[in-house]
Amino acid sequence: MIIDGKKFAQKLRNKIKKEIQSIKKKTKLIPGLTVVLVGNHAPSEIYVRNKEISAKEVGINSKVLRFKSSISEIKLISVIHKLNKDKKIHGILVQLPLPNKINGHKIIQEINPKKDVDGFHPINVGNLSSGKDALVPCTPLGCYLMIKSVRKNLAGLNVLIIGRSNLNGKPMAQLLLKEDCTVTIGHSKTKNLKELCKKADIVVAAVGRANLVKGDWVKKGAIVIDVGINRVEKKKGYKIVGDVEFETVVKKARAITPVPGGVGPVTIACLLNNTLKAFKNIN
Repeated sequence: MIIDGKKFAQKLRNKIKKEIQSIKKKTKLIPGLTVVLVGNHAPSEIYVRNKEISAKEVGINSKVLRFKSSISEIKLISVIHKLNKDKKIHGILVQLPLPNKINGHKIIQEINPKKDVDGFHPINVGNLSSGKDALVPCTPLGCYLMIKSVRKNLAGLNVLIIGRSNLNGKPMAQLLLKEDCTVTIGHSKTKNLKELCKKADIVVAAVGRANLVKGDWVKKGAIVIDVGINRVEKKKGYKIVGDVEFETVVKKARAITPVPGGVGPVTIACLLNNTLKAFKNIN
């Protein structure tokens, strides 16, 4: 089973759109999302544009605030505070990365946790790790939903998460611990990573190493989620591949996400889902 991220995301967007239409009909209120974009980082521009298109599709009132990379940290914080107070805005997202002179952690901490639709604020991180309700980072949330679409009951399964980042690895572990999985996090210093992978019922690869996970690493019938996006140079141009060697792993896995077209589209749909959740929590 190849998990089609585009179809999965469309199904989630349809569900969100239907709920927003119902809310608007009853209350005349519309969820609002503001994205703050600093500088001219090309991948961020593409990502933000996709967010705008998706938000409009489901009926979220979305806008992008663009600032030059010369903006000061103090000025950016004042922008965040203004958005915190705006009752028409329920989701605030500061697009990363920020220019080096701006402390990204400090900026995230200034966002009202109730409006932190990226799920990066320390309060949301703490609530997730404590098993409480939280706004969850969009990529691990998308991975979690795709895993649950393949198998609803995950209790007792062995999970290997390759990658320990705050953006994906750590929140992914918390989500699956809550499902009563036995979770192992592997990383660059892990010994016998291949042996750990062979024992896993679920593998989430998010380490940023092209084709790291081979077919002989994977247990037959495992669920494999590939978060990696790697650019591999070819004789003519380049190719985008994941952290999983798709051609060999697909023969053994029960379910697998392709790259591209797997986790990426679902991440944006989960941002919309978080915006709707934040709207409901605030109201």
